[in-house]
Amino acid sequence: MADMERPAWVDDELFPFESRFVAIDGHTIHYVDEGSGPTLLFLHGNPTWSFVYREVIGALRDEFRCIALDYPGFGLSSARPGYRYLPEEHIQVVTAFIDALALNGATLVAHDWGGPIGLATVEQRPDAFERLVLANTWGWPMNGDPKAHIASHVMGGLVGRLLIRRLNLFVNAMIPAGHRLRKPTAEEMGHYRKALATSDRRQATAVLPRSITASRALLTDVEANLPNLASLPTLIIWGDADVAFGDKDRRRWEQLFTDHQTVIVEGGGHFVQSDAPHRFAAAIRDWR
Repeated sequence: MADMERPAWVDDELFPFESRFVAIDGHTIHYVDEGSGPTLLFLHGNPTWSFVYREVIGALRDEFRCIALDYPGFGLSSARPGYRYLPEEHIQVVTAFIDALALNGATLVAHDWGGPIGLATVEQRPDAFERLVLANTWGWPMNGDPKAHIASHVMGGLVGRLLIRRLNLFVNAMIPAGHRLRKPTAEEMGHYRKALATSDRRQATAVLPRSITASRALLTDVEANLPNLASLPTLIIWGDADVAFGDKDRRRWEQLFTDHQTVIVEGGGHFVQSDAPHRFAAAIRDWR
């Protein structure tokens, strides 16, 4: 295990879990491992960390083993020098994390960038997973989607990256916009801001917007391998008021995974696991 302490700014009431750390490929990876039972592996997106799943984990840990990690540079994880924070690199880290914990028979719970990162990991470690939970995410190139192209160009361009690094723009703008059923509290926003408190620290979140289009080769590979996963039982949890992913993306998942169940969270925003955590947890509990 890596020798690292949990920062004092993490509120034990808001995040009431033991922080664990493991050294992987020169990184110090923070994760939580709560409860016992069938294993759920939670993967976050941008610009969040395992904190985004806290209420879901709190609701499920009496019945499930809930594991949630932070990618290098996100949350409470630190990256080795020279790490570029690319999704291709995050896949390598998550795959090594699965090996380090010797996970098997797990359910992937993936949101936003956790979708392509997690699905690529499942493709590399198929024996480690039995089921999928997909929430407001994608697994294919999005160059033809005008919203994705604009977001990638604006937020991933020189000016967008500069604003993210200097003003923590992605946290300050996207997290409130991604909640439609409730407003994140000042304390919650503080935990997202402090996890990316410096300009250097925000490099992790500044890289991913451009990768929406720049990582076309990776996303093409993920898409090409999706038929290999199509037999896995899949739960689709979808906030239908998402500013990023819409009905077209949800229907694509439904067409791909024939053994699926869909739970639509009406009015739910992009960060559906935080916007409607009890409905999110109930969907998983009822499905299992």
